[in-house]
Amino acid sequence: MKAIEIKHYLVGGAVRDRLLGFPVKDRDYVVVGATAEQMAAQGFLPVGNDFPVFLHPETKDEYALARTERKTAKGYQGFKFNTDVSVTLEDDLMRRDLTINAMAEDENGDIIDPYGGLQDIEDKVLRHVSPAFAEDPLRVLRVAKFLARYQHLGFKVHPETMDLMRQLVEAGEIEALVSERVWQEIKNSLNTATPSAFFTCLRECGALKILIPEIDCLWGVPQTKQWHPEIDTGIHAMLAIDQAKDMPNDVAFAVMVHDLGKGITPEDVLPSHRGHEAAGVPLVKDVCQRLKVPRDYQNLAEKVCRWHLQSHTIMELKATTIDKLFKALDAYRQPEIHEKFVLACQADATGRWGDEFKTYPQADYGRALFQAATSIDHKAIVAQAQERGQSGEQLGSAIRQARIAAIKAEKQVLIESI
Repeated sequence: MKAIEIKHYLVGGAVRDRLLGFPVKDRDYVVVGATAEQMAAQGFLPVGNDFPVFLHPETKDEYALARTERKTAKGYQGFKFNTDVSVTLEDDLMRRDLTINAMAEDENGDIIDPYGGLQDIEDKVLRHVSPAFAEDPLRVLRVAKFLARYQHLGFKVHPETMDLMRQLVEAGEIEALVSERVWQEIKNSLNTATPSAFFTCLRECGALKILIPEIDCLWGVPQTKQWHPEIDTGIHAMLAIDQAKDMPNDVAFAVMVHDLGKGITPEDVLPSHRGHEAAGVPLVKDVCQRLKVPRDYQNLAEKVCRWHLQSHTIMELKATTIDKLFKALDAYRQPEIHEKFVLACQADATGRWGDEFKTYPQADYGRALFQAATSIDHKAIVAQAQERGQSGEQLGSAIRQARIAAIKAEKQVLIESI
């Protein structure tokens, strides 16, 4: 078979991010005027299920046949695709969500921009390409994610695009999104430049109330001004989420759900939220089960929700209580959990208005106590127990007492150093 010249264009995120000055991670290409059979004959490896996508035989970059799509049912999977050789580059770009994602670059480095993406980058606006935007509910989450990435640069959602997002919500399309895909977009938003923008964008269009009502209801719930100058629980949640943006992803998620219990505090006791930690744990479980959050994420989130107040007050706690905290966290068996717990509590404590909340000395204080508790000489304790004929519960008690003594001694050292 005679080799054909495959006409291809770099598209999507690679073009957008280069123009915005961000590092390019993935390079995706659109192929115009070729068939799947011709691509295979050139050595490209097919990987797409819904429509023809191929891996380059050498670079392994993705090459997709230019396509159009037609809405056939609710949800983001309810589409039929056309990859006929007559589909043009402009046709393919028109089906994309935002103008900044609907640009292409040819082999000479020239930009093809039929829908005004360059101008929208200049104007710092996230704008839909066509009314077909309102056919895919996943685009609501994608716009929110892009806002979280670029809000710090001054980007905003175009009012007409926000209107289309509201239309998708009102039409019930959001409910058609599968949990795994919703979770993936949430997960990917947590370590962006401004994670809070993801949630506030979803709240503005009404999607947050459907997807995570446990967070949506936090706005308007007051807190004690002494500890929360921002007062509003929803504002605090967003401040804390932004504080966690550079932390491990599971830590950021734990911060995201750490105060859900405040959303169900009875009105007659507000602005106090006594007991909100334990009250929030079932809500954390509900969110995790609904979104199919990984078990290790849920495990950390439940612990942060249940015990974060003890981290904040650790300087006032007795050594026995601190030992119980470390055990409740399962930190003696999994030391990495303690560090993640401390980071999450730090994001919570510093996610508030006011200079007095800029630092969190409890973090290093807790680390020092945990280091002391885990540095006891286990071998010596076991040897002494064996000499006394002790085992089982008696040995466990000896280890526990040694840990408490180490914590108590370290607390004294820390107090004297202040």
